[in-house]
Amino acid sequence: MSDVQDTVFGIIAKEASIDPAKITLDSTLKQLEIQSLDAVQIIFEIEDHYKITLPDRDPNFDTESVKGLVEAVEKLVAAKAATPAAQG
Repeated sequence: MSDVQDTVFGIIAKEASIDPAKITLDSTLKQLEIQSLDAVQIIFEIEDHYKITLPDRDPNFDTESVKGLVEAVEKLVAAKAATPAAQG
């Protein structure tokens, strides 16, 4: 399990008040019975933790499934690491 996966699972568990053991990469937020407002809060927490912005309704990113969320975060974190921070 990657650090990103651990962190995303932890955020989902905390925000949705569910047992982290119930979360798998194959889970969808719907299967985990996460309401849309909770899902939005999960996205905000992930974005805040990693200082990234997850795309909204981008067909290249699957934010409905746990695996899709983890993969999206890993891509954005890698892209951010490859881009030098703006000086300012």
